[in-house]
Amino acid sequence: MSPGWRLAHALRAPETALGFRPAEWTELFAVARAEQMAGTLAHRLNGLALPAQVQRLVDDAIASAGQVRLAALWEAEMARRALAPLGVPVVLLKGTAFAAAGLAPSVGRNIGDLDILVPRERLDAVEAALIAAGWEWVKPDPYDDAYYRRWMHELPPLIHRERDRMIDVHHTILPRTAKIRPDPLALLRDAEPLENGLCILSAPDRLVHAVAHLLADGDLAGGMRNLWDIHCLLASEVPAGLTDRARHHGLEAEMARALRLSRALYGTPVEAGRLTLVDRLYLRRLTARDGWGRQTRKLLRQAFYLRSHWLRMPPAMLARHLWTKYRKGHRPLG
Repeated sequence: MSPGWRLAHALRAPETALGFRPAEWTELFAVARAEQMAGTLAHRLNGLALPAQVQRLVDDAIASAGQVRLAALWEAEMARRALAPLGVPVVLLKGTAFAAAGLAPSVGRNIGDLDILVPRERLDAVEAALIAAGWEWVKPDPYDDAYYRRWMHELPPLIHRERDRMIDVHHTILPRTAKIRPDPLALLRDAEPLENGLCILSAPDRLVHAVAHLLADGDLAGGMRNLWDIHCLLASEVPAGLTDRARHHGLEAEMARALRLSRALYGTPVEAGRLTLVDRLYLRRLTARDGWGRQTRKLLRQAFYLRSHWLRMPPAMLARHLWTKYRKGHRPLG
């Protein structure tokens, strides 16, 4: 069993790890850290009769995840205060949304940037309010800045000059140049309010966004965690009308693949078709880690890297973009 699959099995059935040798425990946590899932793994293992050294790792990871959660929620509150005078709907996305609503994927989950969704026509006002509240631009390169503003689904990332925390301000969930064009008005219209004045996406849209993020935007780096999000959301409850909602956003095929991958890797109790040959390539990409947590299967990773750009923009634009990035010194996966 490969290290990536071993992590998946430990998440799926933690008791299967109890017979691990010391080297296997080291490998398990190395891969979990690389996938930013150490906290998730720790919560899954906690309560079992673990070796003392492993229990210390578990305790540390749980404590660290708790601090990350508090920091993420505090950053969301800071954004709420900065944007409240505008009166615009602010929808939390991804990890912070899960934590704010107490959803299953949030247990032990690592949370990086704060991601929010706002109406596109209010982007200028939102950006101005955040800058007035202490956030600053991260992208110093004029090409990158213009690329974000013209073609991407979000503003150039901002970072708070005192708290050193990033915020990504989205106006939809996939790049404007992508073949798939989800409906941002529907995402905002059906968002669910929280008690603090912020919102989260509706249950079907939370899954749609997780699937879009995993399978329609990116090279699947860190994909085990993103697929775990999908597993947890589905294991809690399969929302009514999920397929119709995915179809509305143009993500029906991606949703079907996500169900197959989640059931194969994590045993998600959902109806899904049989794995295809392409699905198996996705699983190889998702679990491409060695026992030190380093990425493996370089050619496969490069193929998915090129695929991610292919999904994001038309061929001519893709060629121009890659050439521009190459001239500026950017190199694909090494």
